[in-house]
Amino acid sequence: MKKEIINRILDLGGTFKEGLTLQECIEGIEFNHPLYPQELWGHELYGVEEFYDKKKDLYKQDKDRFYKSLISHFFSDHEIPYGQTFYRKRLFTPLTEGTNDYEEWSADFEDEEMTNLTEVKKVIGNGKLEFMEIAFSYSFPDGYYICLSDPNPENPTVFGTDHEVYFEEITNEGTLEDFLSKFYTKKEFLELVKNYIEKEKNSH
Repeated sequence: MKKEIINRILDLGGTFKEGLTLQECIEGIEFNHPLYPQELWGHELYGVEEFYDKKKDLYKQDKDRFYKSLISHFFSDHEIPYGQTFYRKRLFTPLTEGTNDYEEWSADFEDEEMTNLTEVKKVIGNGKLEFMEIAFSYSFPDGYYICLSDPNPENPTVFGTDHEVYFEEITNEGTLEDFLSKFYTKKEFLELVKNYIEKEKNSH
């Protein structure tokens, strides 16, 4: 996998174990905390107001401890709805006979009215339609996939779809490198939150 992707995974607080195949590389990525999307979370700062209100005494007593507590809270293994994205690595095989996905999805994937795979086929051509679901989120699209037959396994394309229009509408989210660049590192996250709290809560 591309060096820049590995470095970004590490910057985001994840770990990476190299594999021989694209699937093994995706399975070798681990995050023990959510990821915070810049476009969504950066405008709203979901949860920060509530956290500050609960911990403002600590903030006044010891800012360093306050910010350490904040980072520990937001970057822990939880699913509190803060508009974040969760990394996952679920194999999705709707056209592979003998799999549970095939039993559930094959008819839909063979029915052009039920799916629109144009964006996928622009990238993979006639490649096999086996995917890894790499992330889910609270926003649209809420599911992100990589096709295992991607012609560029060093930096594959990420596709988005949503449970309300599952594979009827698919968006090209750019390469995996592009996709990972859309999330905050802990350092970037902390700088944003500090700027907000210092200006909006304690400017007087």
